[in-house]
Amino acid sequence: MQQKQQKIVLATGNQGKVKEMADVLAQFGFEVVAQSEFGIESPEETGLTFVENALLKARHAAKISGLPAIADDSGLSVTALGGAPGLYSSRYSGEDGNDAKNRAKLLREMAKQTDRSAKFVSVIVLLRHEHDPTPIIAEGECHGEILSEERGENGFGYDALFFYPPKNASFAEMEQAEKKQVSHRANALQVLRRKLEGVK
Repeated sequence: MQQKQQKIVLATGNQGKVKEMADVLAQFGFEVVAQSEFGIESPEETGLTFVENALLKARHAAKISGLPAIADDSGLSVTALGGAPGLYSSRYSGEDGNDAKNRAKLLREMAKQTDRSAKFVSVIVLLRHEHDPTPIIAEGECHGEILSEERGENGFGYDALFFYPPKNASFAEMEQAEKKQVSHRANALQVLRRKLEGVK
């Protein structure tokens, strides 16, 4: 894989994700390009698991671009809520919701709960082509607790409510570089790197 760099399309328009993925994939001969550069819109996420949604997004991008594709799906899983918001993390408060409304709903749901344990989950899928029968699947988790009030100004999503005990801070209180080293996506990227090393 170390010859000329091959383009790989990332099924997101998020430039932060593009950079994160590019840092890992460059060493394996891939040049990461966002799907927005091909005019590709994200498909409807109809999967029932993080893996299914990541596969759906990667396959869609590979089909339209004709290139290898990579996608991730992630979310927050709260023990006391049976794994919710889970797959619906980004639309927990409804289709017209936003990060603030999602956090407000989570605080309401957790008001009387004693078990505050939770984890962020990230699944990354790499397809060599649309019909790749053996996709590379990498999963990462980050365990913590749900706070009873928001803390911190950094981050996005549920970061201000997710307390990470090893750093004694919420994700929103941590510097971005610090969070990137311990996050669910960082852990999934480490797994992806090891799997790619195995197929070089």
